[in-house]
Amino acid sequence: MRILHTSDWHLGRTLYGKKRYQEFEAFLNWLAEIIERDEIDTLLVAGDIFDTSAPSNRAQELYYRFLCRVAASDCRHVVVIAGNHDSPSFLNAPKALLKVLDVHVIGNLSENMEEEVLVLNNAQGKPELIVCAVPYLRDRDIRIAEAGESIEDKEQKLLEGIRSHYSAIAAVADQKNNELEVKVPIVGMGHLFTAGGQTIDGDGVRELYVGSLAHVNATIFPDSFDYVALGHLHVPQKVGGFEHIRYCGSPIPMGFGEAKQQKCVCRIQLEHHADYQSTNVPIQQIDVPLFQPLERIKGDWESIEKRILELSLTNSQTWIEIIYDGDEIIGDLRDRLDTVIASTGIEILRVKNARIIDRILGKTQEDETLDDLNVNDVFDRCLAVHGVPDEQRPELLRAYQETLTSLYEQDVRAD
Repeated sequence: MRILHTSDWHLGRTLYGKKRYQEFEAFLNWLAEIIERDEIDTLLVAGDIFDTSAPSNRAQELYYRFLCRVAASDCRHVVVIAGNHDSPSFLNAPKALLKVLDVHVIGNLSENMEEEVLVLNNAQGKPELIVCAVPYLRDRDIRIAEAGESIEDKEQKLLEGIRSHYSAIAAVADQKNNELEVKVPIVGMGHLFTAGGQTIDGDGVRELYVGSLAHVNATIFPDSFDYVALGHLHVPQKVGGFEHIRYCGSPIPMGFGEAKQQKCVCRIQLEHHADYQSTNVPIQQIDVPLFQPLERIKGDWESIEKRILELSLTNSQTWIEIIYDGDEIIGDLRDRLDTVIASTGIEILRVKNARIIDRILGKTQEDETLDDLNVNDVFDRCLAVHGVPDEQRPELLRAYQETLTSLYEQDVRAD
């Protein structure tokens, strides 16, 4: 049983206004070729298929075209779970139709927990794999709010809700496995933030819950899981040092902070339980090609100009972020940069002039945009502008974060 684990495609995502459909299409074509080349039996997609809950027509076209191509290959099954960026109702809408193609979609929790436990058959119609396909667990799915709760109370309820759900799902999977003539491997899926998980500044990974953000640890995943395919974090990594609990990461750099990161998908080889232990699961990271070069150039004017000229000599098509931190105050930085890249294939998507920012301290400078700030930065500035005392800010920030979480989890496609 050959399994491929991928996640966090974020189809439709832009980078400082630049559309990236060609990158997404190139990745999906490459992924389909890997599935065909390596004779993959099951593809697991661990959430955040789209970047927004209302994806564009072009993003949808890429998704469905890919699924049709995989369905026409020798790959027997595709399992897709929703991430925190996805609309559960949108993913679920074609669920019955896609199931005919052996594409199993789990957009949200169901009243019937067994719907998340998929028993997948081989070419002969015999069970070969059980997948516990747990989608992103929204706050309202796993916690009942009560008046007067502290942040710590909410946090504890969230963690316990996640743990209880995985425990219950594993119990259903174990029962189904015990009913089979021959036991088969069990794979868990999830879209969540684990304790100690590595992120990169500017990757767009949202914190999922309020409080200490309910980062779970590896102990929530039952021992019966032979492999755990996770999504949400964009850096490929193991969880808690366990080889078989992994994030495969995003397939393309989501921001300039990921520019030098090697992207990958994970290939897993599973056999029947009779002769092996889950700790010995063969796992291989397959490097994803770089479809669009990105580079962050930081330094004084001489070093920035030198690096751009080096790139231009190679006929580079690189997208660049410039962070100027030289001692000289340069008011016409953008004009200078435009002159240097003229007649080249290089594009500068963002310029941050640190010296101008330092000089006009406390005042938003002309080149600064909302792209330079995260949502908490904007809220902090609002508090400062309105003179809110420091001692009142922590509670207001928590209330603001709760409001954001509620907005993020609202399914705009539900009605």
